[in-house]
Amino acid sequence: MAPVAMRLAAQSLSDAQPVPFWLEDPGKPGALPALTGTEKCDLLVVGGGYSGLWTALLAKERDPSRDVVLIEGREVGWAASGRNGGFCAASLTHGFGNGLARWPGELPKLERLGEQNLDAIEEAVARYALDCDFERTGEIDVATEPYQVEELTEVYEELDRLGLADGVELLDRDAVRAEVDSPTFLGGMWDKRGVAMLHPAKLAWGLKRACLDLGVRIYENTPGLQLVSVGAGMGVRTPYGKVVAGRVALGTNVFPSLVKRVRAYTVPVYDYALMTEPLSPEQLASIGWKNRQGLGDSANQFHYFRITADHRILWGGYDAIYPYGGKVSAEMDHRPETYLKLAEHFFRCFPQLEGLRFSHAWGGAIDTCSRFSAFFGTAHQGKVAYAAGFTGLGVGATRFGGDVMLDLLAGERTERTDLEMVRSKPLPFPPEPVAWAGIGITKWSLARADENGGRRNLWLKAMDRLGLGFDS
Repeated sequence: MAPVAMRLAAQSLSDAQPVPFWLEDPGKPGALPALTGTEKCDLLVVGGGYSGLWTALLAKERDPSRDVVLIEGREVGWAASGRNGGFCAASLTHGFGNGLARWPGELPKLERLGEQNLDAIEEAVARYALDCDFERTGEIDVATEPYQVEELTEVYEELDRLGLADGVELLDRDAVRAEVDSPTFLGGMWDKRGVAMLHPAKLAWGLKRACLDLGVRIYENTPGLQLVSVGAGMGVRTPYGKVVAGRVALGTNVFPSLVKRVRAYTVPVYDYALMTEPLSPEQLASIGWKNRQGLGDSANQFHYFRITADHRILWGGYDAIYPYGGKVSAEMDHRPETYLKLAEHFFRCFPQLEGLRFSHAWGGAIDTCSRFSAFFGTAHQGKVAYAAGFTGLGVGATRFGGDVMLDLLAGERTERTDLEMVRSKPLPFPPEPVAWAGIGITKWSLARADENGGRRNLWLKAMDRLGLGFDS
């Protein structure tokens, strides 16, 4: 980073508050009391992020008489669900390319199910009056290098061949800059219906209220500590009591699963983001962005960025930091060297916004698995179901995961449970120090590929053949 660019980037961060912008909203609800004593219910949901909230809501929609309890270790939405960029995608497979590589025969079905899932989220936002700034504006994958223009063209042609290009538009340099003006943009592909933008914390809080209105009993500051069989059902011990349930759905994601054998399938990755102060009318005019799409560049180390309801820009991604041993720690929630790097990249993308300042800077852990998209399963003779490994794509896909868990707990064979994606597992991560070394080599190789026209070295080619990867 040049000294002048570094100085300007540092100055832009001088007033940034080290807290997630979304979680500071004045509409944040108060915490509900912790569980004390013993509760009994038909279904216990562990985890108060999107995964758990959607599962509880869907359970009550399927059977309003079902007695549902949800426990959350801290407050609803405090972790990844309240810290993400607010991109709610239809894709269940971490994008078309990943789905095509892993489940080519099922991809049309997976794409259709993903579209139906996003439609259902939009319907739930309206039905339950979820005040979460939901805007189905789509997302543009942006090319900032010539080879990325070629790759986006190839992806579009493959979508068109499979009959999946409806609502997708390939943009040349002038067309993409007419949407959002950056001198770094060389082209793009706009999925006009497949992504919605929203306020992530407000979505979590709205789902909490909707669950309560349907009769779900929610206990916050109540971590699940141990999972044990209790007669024909299951029990989960908590700090001040326990819950005995006929069935249990685990939506703990990045946190260690109560089913220990599941833990090897995920690792935590720390992702970081900045939020600007509100842009002035003149600043907005200098970049356009009238259609308010989400954007993401096409590098391996990619940035994601979007504009908020009050005309701020969220700018995140690039660094994906894995902590040795895979331990989730609050100490990792902030990384000034990453903030500085992100700020410098922001002004390289939007030089016309020089002088704009960042109001917030934060990070948080995402659960990553080696195939980049969620996996599912059951334990304890089908009395426990889990979904995990969403790898940064959980805002929308967690609702689908809730449906899958409920299908599995009911012992039902459905279109969802018949999917190879649902029936198979990713390859587990190796133990330390092999995981640390392997992830480090992979990150270095991905950075080298970005610098060398996208060309993947022997390590990445071997990982591709094994179906292994690392992403945020």
